[in-house]
Amino acid sequence: MSYLNDVLLGIIEGITEFLPISSTGHLLVAEHWLGARSDMYNIVIQAGAILAVTLIYWRRLMDLAIGWREPGNRDYLFKLAVAFLITAVLGLVVKKLGFELPSTVTPVAWALVLGGLWMIVAETFAARLPASSAIPMRVAVAVGLAQIVAGIFPGTSRSAATIFAAMLLGTSNRGAATEFAFLVGIPTMYAASGYELLKELKGGGATEDWTGLGIAFVVSTVTAFVAVKWLLGFIRSHRFTAFAIYRILFGGALLLLAQAGLVA
Repeated sequence: MSYLNDVLLGIIEGITEFLPISSTGHLLVAEHWLGARSDMYNIVIQAGAILAVTLIYWRRLMDLAIGWREPGNRDYLFKLAVAFLITAVLGLVVKKLGFELPSTVTPVAWALVLGGLWMIVAETFAARLPASSAIPMRVAVAVGLAQIVAGIFPGTSRSAATIFAAMLLGTSNRGAATEFAFLVGIPTMYAASGYELLKELKGGGATEDWTGLGIAFVVSTVTAFVAVKWLLGFIRSHRFTAFAIYRILFGGALLLLAQAGLVA
């Protein structure tokens, strides 16, 4: 039964990591019923979803790497690096301060609801901006900061925070904003997973269920590959409104369950 729970957590992570509905929030809620997991577990299975995005964008990544001498590619790579470094540096600061994610459902539920309302307002505003696929420096900085905000407040959604930060600050094209947000997530999540793995291995690694972690990682990778492929097709002709409505309804349901004492 334990490994079935790992499969379920992998599926939840794979579906929710890149849809703007908060993977961390969904995992936190799921773990109330399926059993709590370590921070390393949650971060590493997120890396499984990142592996899926790496595979989906491998041509784009190869073009950037091989063609780094081209001004356009070099500029794009530089902005990816800026966003990543902002996240990495501030992430270490947050870690050193001993910040811990909330272990209760109510703050996650409020983040889902408020984030959903913000998404509706933000996309309405972004739709009025001139069409643009360019990535100005302010977008790179904002995406780096948005990743930190999403890490501090579970339920915010890293993808929602970064995509809408990009759209509101100049990259109004949904596809371009999504691509930049996802590509920044690749080094960010690999670095976070590597950090947690090294820390665990230094401690001997005896407390982690490596088999369960491996199962969840593989399931997360496969599920995320399907989910991201679907999302990239969906946003070509649809806005993010459906995800915002889902967040509001799901968050509202969690608040009712918390009030009734059915979740903590």
